[in-house]
Amino acid sequence: MYTVEYQTFEDMVHRALAALPKSHRSSINNVAILIEDEPSLAQRYALNLRGDQTLFGLYEGVPLNARMGQTKILPDKITLFQKPLEQASSSQAELQSRVARTIWHEVAHYYGLNHTRIYELEAEERRSKQPEL
Repeated sequence: MYTVEYQTFEDMVHRALAALPKSHRSSINNVAILIEDEPSLAQRYALNLRGDQTLFGLYEGVPLNARMGQTKILPDKITLFQKPLEQASSSQAELQSRVARTIWHEVAHYYGLNHTRIYELEAEERRSKQPEL
């Protein structure tokens, strides 16, 4: 477990957002990015999380591809959960990497990607970083 002060964690979130491709970053509108210690009981209940399950981040809102031209909607929300991310990390570099992956994952939901497609893209990314034999 690697813990950091709130401000350090917030800086990590900002770096992760800044690392997103500019074309994606500039298209994110009306989204609140929040940091909470843990998922709330209501969030855990809504997601049917068991006591032994954790959550690094959560997108709540209407994905872009489901808006059907609507422009007057409440802001979307992406929440990162600091304690679970810290508990899964053993160094600052690992924590920053987890924060970046979580931001990417939740922004992908904002753009309308489901878990199946997100996992496919993550697998493609891992394969592209594998050294060729």
